[in-house]
Amino acid sequence: MTSAQPDAPTRRIELTLHKPWFALYARVRPTLVIGGLGQPAQWGIGTWQLPADETAVIGVYLFNRMWRFGRAEFALEPHHAPALVYRAPALPFLPGRIRARV
Repeated sequence: MTSAQPDAPTRRIELTLHKPWFALYARVRPTLVIGGLGQPAQWGIGTWQLPADETAVIGVYLFNRMWRFGRAEFALEPHHAPALVYRAPALPFLPGRIRARV
């Protein structure tokens, strides 16, 4: 993804990152990937700025110093609602789920 230009139209999306109440891992934080660039994130609700007229591939994964797990991706089109929900797996070898919030 190229850097956004100051006059390019943008939109904000809200991403809710849910950690299960019971998980077989601890002290793990999610990493958000937008357009191939990783960004550390925290559990809960966060907002990110994206280009308004382009499809953005948004991915989330967890990393526990040994391996990556809980990976999920979503291609956010300009017509989609600007809110996503990611649910992390309870076990450290399962995939996560990311969906548009309706």
